[in-house]
Amino acid sequence: MSEIPAQFSEDWLSKLDGRTRIARAVRDRLGELYADLGGEDSLSYQERSLCKRIVWLEALIETQELALARGEDVEQGRLTQSINALVGLLKTVGLDRRSRDALDLQTYLRQRGAS
Repeated sequence: MSEIPAQFSEDWLSKLDGRTRIARAVRDRLGELYADLGGEDSLSYQERSLCKRIVWLEALIETQELALARGEDVEQGRLTQSINALVGLLKTVGLDRRSRDALDLQTYLRQRGAS
């Protein structure tokens, strides 16, 4: 799959063609965002949904900024609106890193031995 599907599927992002730069970049950024928020498992459905929108909006903004850097015309209102929307989403999920729950040493060693 090389584009966003017409019908919603929660896992559509994981089905994108990983050979494309945009798919790799969005997946990497999503993973980083999940990690900053304490890990995907610690997030609610709503938070995961917002995270997906954040990384796509960020990609959209960067596309517009690259066009601007090349001297192309960019609709300033659209760019500003996108940046404002990104800031709002980031504030909603939180701007600070969250720590993950750490395993005690015995549990960690037990899990390592099982794998």
